[in-house]
Amino acid sequence: MSRNHEECLALLEQIRWGGKPKCPYCESTNSRKLKNERRYQCNECFTSYSVTVGTMFHKTHVQLHKWFLTIHLVLNSPGDISVRQLAKEVGVNKNTACYMIERIRQAMTEELELLLRIIEIDKH
Repeated sequence: MSRNHEECLALLEQIRWGGKPKCPYCESTNSRKLKNERRYQCNECFTSYSVTVGTMFHKTHVQLHKWFLTIHLVLNSPGDISVRQLAKEVGVNKNTACYMIERIRQAMTEELELLLRIIEIDKH
C-alpha cells in the first residue's frame, strides 16, 4: 500500500476504463492525452477530463494515495476507525479525515463497485 499519486491515478484508470479513456461527459472513447498532465481532451465534445471526474475523488485536493489508504482503513478496520486516528495514519487534519469518511460512506451506496475494486487491488 505504498503507492504514490501517479500510480494510484494509473490504477484508477485501469479500474474505470480498462486502459481506454472514456469521456465522462459524452462517453466517447475518442480522446487524446494532454502533454505533461494526467488529463485527456475529448475529440467529440472538446472537454478536458481526468479519471477522477464523476467519482468520489472529483474536486478534492487530497492525493489519491491518501484516498486509497483511507478506503482501506475505513472498510477493513474492525469496528469504526476514529476521525483522529484516521487523520494521524493518513497525514491529514481531522476535518479532512471527517470529510473523507463521509465521502466513503456515501460511496458505499453510490459507488460500491469502485470501492470494492480498489480494495481488491490492494490485496494483491
